[in-house]
Amino acid sequence: MLVAPLVTFLARKLGTRLPMFVGVFALSGGFVAASFASKAWHLYLSQGVLVGIGVGLIYIPSIAILSQWFSSRRSLANGITSAGSGIGGIIFSSITGSMIEKASLAWSLRVTGIIAFVMALTAVLFTKDRNKIIQPAQHPFDTELLSRRNVWLLLMWAFVSMLGYITLLYSLPDFALSIGLSRAHATDAIIVLNLGTAVGRPFIGALSDHYGRIRVAGLLTLACGIACFAIWLPASSFAVTILFALISGAILGVFWVVSIDPTLLYLQRRNDLSPHRPLDLYVWRLPGYRICHRYYRCLGLRL
Repeated sequence: MLVAPLVTFLARKLGTRLPMFVGVFALSGGFVAASFASKAWHLYLSQGVLVGIGVGLIYIPSIAILSQWFSSRRSLANGITSAGSGIGGIIFSSITGSMIEKASLAWSLRVTGIIAFVMALTAVLFTKDRNKIIQPAQHPFDTELLSRRNVWLLLMWAFVSMLGYITLLYSLPDFALSIGLSRAHATDAIIVLNLGTAVGRPFIGALSDHYGRIRVAGLLTLACGIACFAIWLPASSFAVTILFALISGAILGVFWVVSIDPTLLYLQRRNDLSPHRPLDLYVWRLPGYRICHRYYRCLGLRL
């Protein structure tokens, strides 16, 4: 996501589709290249840098497109689209282990790359923006936003939310192993978490449109925090872990449903998200960079 200002600039000059097409090849190529890795730095460059750039090229130009097509029920639309990550998580969590066991790690990466290429390319081909009609300003980085208190409050909430989101998402399987559950049960826990995500996010979107995005975001963030202390930390059995995975999966995605497009538009009172994009992406991703690199397992297990 460090490429956000550059990608925003390219999208303004070249249109949204061309950077996204390049991203499709970078994303899938990164997974395929990782399958031939023989040293750690090969993975850093392939599955790290190349896949990361591919995700940035695909994701960043697409952020504002959905809200261009909805004047109301934006959170519901966002919830439906973000539920796709839960469905994808269910599919890949279910098949990746089997592919590694029955084929190999290398072929599982290649199959993942092929699936990513087909799905991402299909999505890009059907992507259509309304930039010619709306004519957004599309500033690569708008420092004027830093003078607004509501923007700072949103970014602070986003940072803290992502810190908890990444910790929970990546440490839940290890937590399951730490309390004596099998690897199969640990995989089941992450599958159920993704199931909760797929089912819960559209409902969160509908609630946000009806009761207010900031109100729903605040209440569900509090609810998720309470669930972590009341259910996750005392959990010592498979049933309780699955219960927590289902509940947390349904509500921890409130960040993606209400903050990416609708809340920013609510705060700005306009249809131009692009000045926010690089700033928000930096803040949203900062917790993930450090935690995923070294500390996410210990954070989740030490809680």
